[in-house]
Amino acid sequence: MTTTPAKREAIDEHFLTVVTGLAEQSRASPRQPLPGDTGSRLLELFDSQLGSRHLDFAARQLGARGLGFYSIGSSGHESNAAVAAALSPSDPALLHYRSGGFYLERARQLPGSDPLRDVLLGVVASADEPISAGRHKVFGNAELGVIPQTSTIASHLPRAVGLAFCLDRANRLGADHEWSPNSVVVTSFGDASANHSTATGAINTALHCAYQGLPMPLLMVCEDNGIGISVRTPPGWIESAYAHRPGLRFFTADGDDPLRCLDVARRATEWVRRNRAPALLHLRTVRLMGHAGSDVESGYRGRTEIATDYDHDPVLATARALVRHGILSPDEVVEHYEAKRREVARIAEEVLERPKLADSREVMAAISRTRPEAVARRATRLADNGGASEALTLAQSINRALADELARDDRVLVFGQDVARKGGVYGVTRGLRKRFGGIRVFDALLDEQSILGTALGAGPAGLLPVAEIQYLAYLHNAADQLRGEAGTLSFFSDGRYRNPMVVRVAGYAYQKGFGGHFHNDNSVAALRDMPGVVVASPARPDDAAAMLRTCVAAAHEEGRVCVFLEPIALYHTRDLHETGDEGWLAPAPDAHVPVGRARTHGHGTDLTLVTYGNGLAMSLRVARRLHHRHGIGVRVLDLRWLAPLPVDDLLEAARATGRVLVADETRRGGGVSEPVVTALVDGGFAGTIRRVTSEDSFIPLGPAAHHVLLDESTIEQAALNMV
Repeated sequence: MTTTPAKREAIDEHFLTVVTGLAEQSRASPRQPLPGDTGSRLLELFDSQLGSRHLDFAARQLGARGLGFYSIGSSGHESNAAVAAALSPSDPALLHYRSGGFYLERARQLPGSDPLRDVLLGVVASADEPISAGRHKVFGNAELGVIPQTSTIASHLPRAVGLAFCLDRANRLGADHEWSPNSVVVTSFGDASANHSTATGAINTALHCAYQGLPMPLLMVCEDNGIGISVRTPPGWIESAYAHRPGLRFFTADGDDPLRCLDVARRATEWVRRNRAPALLHLRTVRLMGHAGSDVESGYRGRTEIATDYDHDPVLATARALVRHGILSPDEVVEHYEAKRREVARIAEEVLERPKLADSREVMAAISRTRPEAVARRATRLADNGGASEALTLAQSINRALADELARDDRVLVFGQDVARKGGVYGVTRGLRKRFGGIRVFDALLDEQSILGTALGAGPAGLLPVAEIQYLAYLHNAADQLRGEAGTLSFFSDGRYRNPMVVRVAGYAYQKGFGGHFHNDNSVAALRDMPGVVVASPARPDDAAAMLRTCVAAAHEEGRVCVFLEPIALYHTRDLHETGDEGWLAPAPDAHVPVGRARTHGHGTDLTLVTYGNGLAMSLRVARRLHHRHGIGVRVLDLRWLAPLPVDDLLEAARATGRVLVADETRRGGGVSEPVVTALVDGGFAGTIRRVTSEDSFIPLGPAAHHVLLDESTIEQAALNMV
């Protein structure tokens, strides 16, 4: 392929000019020999830095040609290669997007690696890219122990903290994982991201654990280039915020001092490995060539400021050190530099010929792999199902199912706010800590991002987490840990890394004597908009136990992320139609409910009531009254799964009567009834469709809640109007 030579970047020209000028300086100054193998380490560091720099150049050139799709570079941050030199592939790495130097240096530790090709395959979005198969440009490689991360606004830090927290538990429980017993978890982020609540919460969680003497082998690397896109970080802010935090060991180095970077990174790593406690390495860097390829840096930075950063270029600093210590001559530095340029350019042309993802099936393969037979086997193979015939409430059946899972598999963890000693706000986890111990059933600090981050870290440590979010309203501040992190890991790693997890959430409304918006929340739209994430919504005790076992099995066998929505108002309900009838009690059977399968109650032929959650009890009562008072035959379809929706069962139940009324306790806008109606229309249902919902309102305190929530009289009147 013939192309017009690309114009060289200013930092490229600056490097060559300065190095060429070192010739006279090197002749005038005596060489300063380095001890031991420091010279060879410095030369290796330089090679990784050169590779990273020329990858950045190539990405920008490919983008200019319309052939590359990602140009957020690592230029100015190549000093992070020193961090990789201090670690090994047995130390899990969760990196941000300026980690080219780290990635190449770590690849050096694994013979046969081809990191230049890896990165360029990602730049051109080739299906041959070894971690995400072209779905996104990320730094990741299972053989190198680099877990791919989205790394936006430090969103990966809770997972890094969770993994560091879980490694010790995993080792004590004998869980199978790929990391060494004394692993250090390393994670990197920028100075701007350090201000985000996700980062501050994660760091606080790490310190909270360390304060209690819990192992937290976490090395956090803040790469401080002083600017976030165009917004300045106040000089000295990172030191001010973190250098004197109790419980946090602080290390610092300038990125343009390669020997100190190597030394400080080694000392920081050794300290964390020895003390099993968190440390922060503040790596002062510069950002060269703007935030990304599309960024016009001159719009917010002056020419003098930009040019001044060129003299703090870490690649240039390493070149100067190599010359100063007599390891390379200036001419040899240039020779290495240009040789790397040619190597990268050659590979860049080669990867353009590699295939792209061909269709939606290939794109979605990583989030749609299922093993239903394996899930069914595990869901019905109980370690202890004694007393399964006992009639239980919803809360008791969930408790029984959790106990069964804890008893059958030592890798299962149950945790969240108030779940251990108290046994949950509603008693759902009562007795589990006493029976299974504090290593496996434990309380988390009050931070939903950290609770989910612990679950995100548990999977890569070989554990099977069942985390609790105390109320649905509390989930929304941490939803990105499900959407952006849990939901994307399999997608970005082509299934190589998974997030096996079940997140129990107490939700919906209709609590008596206690409520208000924060304890009665019926907003589930965000949960349904997460590709590959399963959303279960049981109502009856028998369904709840079986569905929870299915979710745990799907997490174990398929690496699924499952959200398990539990109707608070039904936790302790005993009766259905009349006081004392105990019609809502049921045993917790050794049963399996396949993901995406509904349950039908009744065989009426006049109307199909489609519902879920609290709507099931209301609809069953309405169905009984319609039959007894008006002779109307109603079948009630309990969806049970909100994602994926049980479309086949829905269409079958709809066609059985020709009339469908959706009783939806969530809101009219963004609620569950919208996709249900859409599924009926898309499925070719030609009958009558109506829906009744709660209002588009937050839920107020006390009796006023009934003004905005769906009720039985509304369902009944709508049904009469249809038949």
